[in-house]
Amino acid sequence: MTTVIHGVRLVDDGRITDDAWVAFDDGTVSQTGTGDAWRALPAADAVDGGGGLLTPGFLDLHGHGGGGSAFDDGPEAIARARAVHLAHGTTRAVLSLVTASIDELVARVAAVADAAAHDPSILGSHLEGPFLAPRHKGAHTAALLRHPEPAAVDRLLSAGRGTVRQVTLAPELPGGMDAVARFVAGGARVAVGHTDATAAQARAAFDAGATILTHAFNAMPGIHHRAPGPVVAALRDDRVTLEVIADGIHVDPDVVAVAMAAAPGRVALITDAMSAAGVGDGVYRLGGLGVTVSDGVARLDEGGAIAGSTLTQDAALRVAVGAGVTLPVAVAALTVVPARALGEEGRYGSLRVGAAADAVLLSDDLRVRSVWRDGIRVPR
Repeated sequence: MTTVIHGVRLVDDGRITDDAWVAFDDGTVSQTGTGDAWRALPAADAVDGGGGLLTPGFLDLHGHGGGGSAFDDGPEAIARARAVHLAHGTTRAVLSLVTASIDELVARVAAVADAAAHDPSILGSHLEGPFLAPRHKGAHTAALLRHPEPAAVDRLLSAGRGTVRQVTLAPELPGGMDAVARFVAGGARVAVGHTDATAAQARAAFDAGATILTHAFNAMPGIHHRAPGPVVAALRDDRVTLEVIADGIHVDPDVVAVAMAAAPGRVALITDAMSAAGVGDGVYRLGGLGVTVSDGVARLDEGGAIAGSTLTQDAALRVAVGAGVTLPVAVAALTVVPARALGEEGRYGSLRVGAAADAVLLSDDLRVRSVWRDGIRVPR
């Protein structure tokens, strides 16, 4: 049966369309329109949107867990964490894995591949480590960091069976540039991050095939007028998508707005969420490191570095819009921009005819009212 959501303000394709409707059939968008034309659809299951805002489903390129569970910890933990973010509008996600030994990462990448085979909302894995610069390790175990040797790269790609979608690495490490090319050849997107790279080194990585900057501004040199660093290199390269954590903690909201203006259509709002997302303050573990969450801010017990976030993507939307980013631009940063970064534009991140029937119905204050994935309404 056709499902039609009508009476909404559709936020898609860079604009807001009033009194819109969208029809779903067999898990894809089958028709769209405005006004009452939807009434002519046969045997439609009609959902009155009540004037709410309808957007494509959100896509998170970078998150580590939620609901008290981490994506590193197997199928049950993956399911619990995904359920939290799905309720907040994230209909598709790449599951990020923290630094561990190569043997452990091989097993975890394989577990994500197994999960993706049964859950199409899981788009694959993101290896955030272990090929990171010690000076910018963030919440990663220093003793487990290593250079990206070809044998390790090949083992990880093989374990993923085509599902390693993104790899964060520091390209200035010995073997870093070769690893960029090797991962790209294996079908993964390479992200420059947790790096001490200069602007020139970042540009070289982008020329070698890297196309993402991991959580821009965090775990890398900042912008200096005589040493612009990797952020400016990414801002000036149209091939590069910049991840930004818009929680008001990792990046000031004004800087979020500046980055989105400087790189239009190339900023993806990610969560970088740890297991505390959707749970609250307390004591947690992240990749074997102790973390305390206080007032929603996660910090390592040793050293006090920020340890991921407790963010959900609907909250990131509210932060960006509150900073003055227009609603269509902010929605694009949660939908079509990350889809494009993965080579999935047209399939996800849009409510055009033929796209996956993933949608989020929001109230005027940008709170999630309902979520659909593959045309099926998610129970709340």
